[in-house]
Amino acid sequence: MATSIFFFVLLFTTVLSRTTPDDTSRTKILDVSSSIQKTHNLFSLDSSLNSLKHEENQVSSSLLSFQLHPRVAVQGTSHKDYNSLMLARLERDSARAKSLQTRVDLVVQGIGKSDLKPMETEFREIQAEQIEGPIISGTSQGSGEYFSRIGIGHPPSQVYMVLDTGSDVNWVQCSPCADCYQQADPIFEPASSSTFSPLTCETQQCKSLDVSECRNDTCLYEVSYGDGSYTVGDLVTESITFAGSSSVENVAIGCGHNNEGLFVGAAGLLGLGGGALSFPSQINASSFSYCLVDRDSDSTSTLEFGGAIPPNAVTAPMIKNSKLDTFYYVDLTGISVAGNILSLSPSAFEIADNGDGGVIVDSGTAVTRLKTDVYNTLRDEFVKGTRHLPSTNAVALFDTCYDLKSMKSVEVPTVSFHFSNGNELALPAKNYLIPVDSSNTFCFAFAPSSSSLSIIGNVQQEGTRVRFDLVNSLIGFSSNQC
Repeated sequence: MATSIFFFVLLFTTVLSRTTPDDTSRTKILDVSSSIQKTHNLFSLDSSLNSLKHEENQVSSSLLSFQLHPRVAVQGTSHKDYNSLMLARLERDSARAKSLQTRVDLVVQGIGKSDLKPMETEFREIQAEQIEGPIISGTSQGSGEYFSRIGIGHPPSQVYMVLDTGSDVNWVQCSPCADCYQQADPIFEPASSSTFSPLTCETQQCKSLDVSECRNDTCLYEVSYGDGSYTVGDLVTESITFAGSSSVENVAIGCGHNNEGLFVGAAGLLGLGGGALSFPSQINASSFSYCLVDRDSDSTSTLEFGGAIPPNAVTAPMIKNSKLDTFYYVDLTGISVAGNILSLSPSAFEIADNGDGGVIVDSGTAVTRLKTDVYNTLRDEFVKGTRHLPSTNAVALFDTCYDLKSMKSVEVPTVSFHFSNGNELALPAKNYLIPVDSSNTFCFAFAPSSSSLSIIGNVQQEGTRVRFDLVNSLIGFSSNQC
């Protein structure tokens, strides 16, 4: 009898040692019915520009902010069903994750600015007859990107731009176009702006580019995103107008005459990275934040500059990669499932001396990527806690899926991120078990990666205001603050 009691105590102590000390909820409830209803409602959303522009006028002028929209609210969808839309999103997302890893690979290989060569096809001399070429349609597949409404020039031309924490260079499609994809708004016309000013090759902004070239003492830029997307044109300064009519002058942006890729409807890109040419860096922002609303809705939120992390936010240390200043690395130290800390290598999330590895918070990647061994451990622990749910076939990059037909709600293990300062971010169930069709198939929304770079994607950030405190090197996560 004494032996049995000893064994029980030993077992109980072992379980406690793997449990987060302040765990209050080991499970979350997933509202299956609500999630599925959204997959149906998506196809009846009013994505007209008029309705969205009306909302722009309701923004408070006291904030330095841009209105933020999920792509579907701006562009709608050409897909006939939710499954085809999701498969297209995942395909695009894989290209996005690959492009970020390509950026890191260049750093690891020691390839710097002086080693990068512009592509001949992009930096060809743009002749008059080429400029008169047609505007071509971009890829029509969906993605996890979010748009902001931004005023370019003076008087401001309102356009939709993709926000991207994984990029530094701001750019907009410009007339005349040698090769432009289809966008929701008219192509920006430099001649109509009194604040448009080309930059010369000797300016600091031009020297800050990874790839640049001179033509008649005008600075040409080229940005390639590793997934086949690129933009090429003149680097200029322009005024940028916020939703509340406040504006900033002399912001360096690319005026792209030759653009192609997976931007789908956006006029360009607002770079929110940590490099010198990013928008936050150029306006000397002490912080910025965004809240990514449900991608399957027409809800709106804001991208805001300035402001402090609220007291009730979960904070995490933001760390530097000495080899790469664009990405925002977070000091993630562990992951738990149902309160149990996963047994992982101490180096699982560390940045190596050569710049490889680490964990970034990214607005443009949808699904969180983890190193394969980390992902396998996470998935296996999650599966242990969902044995009561009927499993089904894998879908695209998701290898753990469930058939939740006839279920209105289900209880699933809580998944949490743990940071070096001891804080824990518990994710809502809808941020890691997501529908992939309208027939109640749900998948575990994490994915393995053969690379060393881990990415916390926007599916896991959805519904949370993420604030980057650039002065104090902190990232704050505030749930339900959209």
